[in-house]
Amino acid sequence: MSGEFDQKIHQTLEDANLQLAIYTATGRLKERRIEVVASEALPDYQELRTQANALKKHAIENLDYYLEEFERNVTAHGGKVVYCKDATEVSDFVLSLAREKGSRLIVKSKSMTTEEVDLNERLEHHGLESVETDLGEYILQLAHEKPYHIVAPALHKTRYDVADIFEKNLHVPRETVVEKQTAIARAVLRQKFLEADIGISGANFLVADSGAVVIIENEGNARLTTTAPKIHIAVAGIEKVIPRAQDVATFLKLLARSATGQLLSVYASFLSGPRRPGEVDGPEEFYVVLVDNGRTKLLPDKAKRQSLYCIRCGACLNTCPVYRKIGGHSFPWVYSGPIGAIITPQFMGVSHEPGLPFASSLCGACGEVCPVKIDIPKVLLDLRSDVKKTETREKQNRLEKLAFKAFAWVVTHPRIYEFLGRVASSMAPSGNGGWIRSVPPPMNLAPVRAWLSQRDLPPPPSKSFREMWRRR
Repeated sequence: MSGEFDQKIHQTLEDANLQLAIYTATGRLKERRIEVVASEALPDYQELRTQANALKKHAIENLDYYLEEFERNVTAHGGKVVYCKDATEVSDFVLSLAREKGSRLIVKSKSMTTEEVDLNERLEHHGLESVETDLGEYILQLAHEKPYHIVAPALHKTRYDVADIFEKNLHVPRETVVEKQTAIARAVLRQKFLEADIGISGANFLVADSGAVVIIENEGNARLTTTAPKIHIAVAGIEKVIPRAQDVATFLKLLARSATGQLLSVYASFLSGPRRPGEVDGPEEFYVVLVDNGRTKLLPDKAKRQSLYCIRCGACLNTCPVYRKIGGHSFPWVYSGPIGAIITPQFMGVSHEPGLPFASSLCGACGEVCPVKIDIPKVLLDLRSDVKKTETREKQNRLEKLAFKAFAWVVTHPRIYEFLGRVASSMAPSGNGGWIRSVPPPMNLAPVRAWLSQRDLPPPPSKSFREMWRRR
């Protein structure tokens, strides 16, 4: 565990108010999920989980086929698909499009993928205004913070914290009534929607057989983001693709129940291209940016690729005893909790934060609540093994480097080199292995003894080359 990771954990544990906020909010989401899952309204819950797992497994194992089908259908509806291998390519595409269209203001709906590639920071660095329109994300943007939770990004903020943030950044009187705070944000954001040139969204699902981008939300801001501006850009990980439109129903029954305890989210939008003739709203241009950013690294490993099944419901965070104590900002990347502990090391490499796979009690609760049946504890164990193997290799590499440094120093000091040569010559095995054969097993010379069982070492010369050179 790195010092920074350890320090953030202790800071969170020592903050009593933050501990209460995290525990209360996650507890409420956890209890709501338990209620709706156990209700008679969804008697086939476990069967739905099995079905969702099978659908994601099939889609990921045939990812190339379904991505190509998705691209064909998006293109057929007048949209464009852009493939990006990393964060830089995503930002470069959005920046180049904004420059081409003369755009200065961008509105965004909640998207963990754009957080993953630091899109806001890159756009602002190049003089563009990028505004988050999800209320929680907007609060955090004003506070210059990253999301604390996948579904409830401002979960750690109280209404008093929000009052301070609005007063400081929006220059309004301090207001602690939640409904009035919402009205303040709505008034600001409504004007942004009217003025924006580009709307950027994430995507919950990409439907291959229709080319539709499916966005699930509760606030309606995503629907405005994707219809009011002239240009809509959907940024999504390549793993979001699913085969058929009818498969969406399976995930809709699981997503809201797992995330917030709702039977169904308020808005479910199916977007499949720019505005068509006769339609009263919608963008004039439609782009889908498909992001790799480390995802294809998971595909060769059958056990670990199940990490790509995740539908970002956040249920594993709400039930995880570790997340509920150390919070979201203790984690080193945008993804926190159990899902963050398995995808961060795989996307970014186990050396990024070696302690991350160990930040788990392995109680198994995350695996039990996952709506797509990702075996998170099993993946954590595999990653722990990878960390240990990496540390062993790094230790061996350090010893090898140290040995070469020592050798380099010796050969640049002739007298020491000569002295050590005489010592080695006097200790060298003669005949059929000499002293090596008598060394007890704990010294781990068994491989050398095995080698000597089939051959003899020549006896060391009586004089070294240097001695012979001097007496030439």
